[in-house]
This record gives sequence, structure tokens and C-alpha cells, in this order.
Amino acid sequence: MDPPQLCVLESAVVAPPPAPETSLPLTFFDVYWLNSTRFLHAWAAASTGAAAPPPPVVDRSLVTKDPSSRHIYDIYVEDLMSTEEMEYVKMSSDKLLATFTLSRKDIQRVKDVVAAAAGEAGAPLPRCSSLVATFGLIWSCYQRAKEDDEASSGDPTYILFPIDHRPRMKPDPVPDEYLGNCIGAALHAAPKDQLTAAGAGGILVACTAVAAAIEEAMGHTASPEKMESWPKKILEAVATGGGVLSVAGSPRFRVYDVDFGFGRPAKVEIVSVARTGAMALAESRRSSAGGVMEVGISLPPAGMQRFQKCFDDAISWLHHH
Repeated sequence: MDPPQLCVLESAVVAPPPAPETSLPLTFFDVYWLNSTRFLHAWAAASTGAAAPPPPVVDRSLVTKDPSSRHIYDIYVEDLMSTEEMEYVKMSSDKLLATFTLSRKDIQRVKDVVAAAAGEAGAPLPRCSSLVATFGLIWSCYQRAKEDDEASSGDPTYILFPIDHRPRMKPDPVPDEYLGNCIGAALHAAPKDQLTAAGAGGILVACTAVAAAIEEAMGHTASPEKMESWPKKILEAVATGGGVLSVAGSPRFRVYDVDFGFGRPAKVEIVSVARTGAMALAESRRSSAGGVMEVGISLPPAGMQRFQKCFDDAISWLHHH
């Protein structure tokens, strides 16, 4: 049987904004970010006459070759969380949204500090990629910026971010062009008091937990039974009340390369983080600055001030340690 075809329901033309300061708001509902940004790149190419990206692959048999995986869709729909359940942080009327930039030198210093701290502690060295280093530093700062009595207790707090399972699917990898959800959850806990430890201690704990979350999630690709447990584990983490810092976006999406014919974006914001409390992640808006990360954080004014100080202190410590 031939794979299903896509139908175009509506078309639109993006006109140049009337002024440089004008924003272009785009809303996507129930669409995985990687698919939505692929759509934006295709849309931009059509607007400028540039070479279009490869067309999407619409063939669900690619992810149902293993009979044991065919019922996962039904499980996910049955356990789908409501909007209220997914709002890990309730939105207040005075939320601020700020972007913090990590340079290549900043990220490399995190990697160096983690390696040195693991060696001194006789602990296994976590696989500290640039993504792990970014998540680890921001998570540690985010927790230290809290001022409630439980912020530095020994109770667990969690980090949650998506993992792309397409290249790891069995028996054959799923192509990048697949138009569907092959995303899994990477979830891990860390004790609050260890996460907020001064110096290298908190960063090592954070990066170790992030690396462990990735390793565990990647190991679930070949186990549909473990995939089934993801919704339940996320709900259990939220129910602990210890806090869940989730992640929206990815440097892989190349959001600053989307050009509809009137120039590259000056700034891309994921405004939904003001409601979910997630950290927003993107590559640098400076095309020549490869390896630079932009992290968006949304907090009330007092919390933002504390986070700004924690972040600035951490960057200063990294380069003077």
C-alpha cells in the first residue's frame, strides 16, 4: 500500500513587516518543534526561491515495523496530560523573559571544571557534551536562584528534555525527514542541596544527572515496554512537588536561518516558556558564532534578579577558577 500523501489545506504569503521592530508571531498547536521548524525552512525557501529542503516522509510503517511498538500510540493518547497538568509552573502576571548567552569558552570551561571535579572526587566522568554542559550550568543556577526553604533541601528535583529517537529506531533508523513523533523523554533527578552546592560541586552533579538522563533515554529506544513508562514517570516527577525544569527548543532547529526574504530574525522567542516554566534553547543569532547557546528563562522580577546574579557569578567563577 502506498504511504499516505500530504494535502495542502491552506496557503499563505508572508509579507515584509512594515518596520524593523515588528515581530512575526507564529503559533503551532500539537506539533513537534522539529517538524514545525522544518516547515518554516520550507516556507522560507518557497518565499525566496531558494533550494527547498527534502520533502517530508509520511510513512508510519517506519516506526511500526516492530509489532511490540504498534500499541504505543494508544498508550500515549490514553495517558495524555491535560494543559493544566503540563503547566509545571503556574503563570503569574508579572513574568519576565530574558535571554542568557553561553559562549564557546563558557561551555568549554564547564566541561573542564566537570572533568577536574570528577577526577578530584574519584567519580566517573560524565559524557559532557555542549548540550549537557549548557543544561547542567543553567539547571544549577536555576535551583540556586530559588529562595524557598526547600530550595536547598535533600529532596529531589528534576530536569526533563526531549530526545530524538529516529536515528536509533530498530530494526532500521528512521530518516530525518519523517513527519511524525519519534521523540522520547529524558528525565532525571538530583538532590537539591547537591545541585546548589558552591563551586564545581553543583555543576558536576547537574551535568552527571543530565548525561545519565540521555544515556537512560537512549537505552529505551529498543524497549517499547520502557517507552510506555515515560508518561507515568513524568507525572510522578511532577507529583513530588520538587520541581521539574523542562526544555523547549534546540540548537538543531536553526531558527535564525529562517529568512522569508526580508532578512534573518533579529530575535526568536519561545513565549510559551512564560507559562510552562521551561528553559528555551536555541543556537546563537550570530551566524559566525558556532557553538554559542542562547537560553531563555522566564521568572517573576525578584526571581529573575536572583537568577541573573547566580548566572553572572557562575560565569565569573568559571573563568577565574
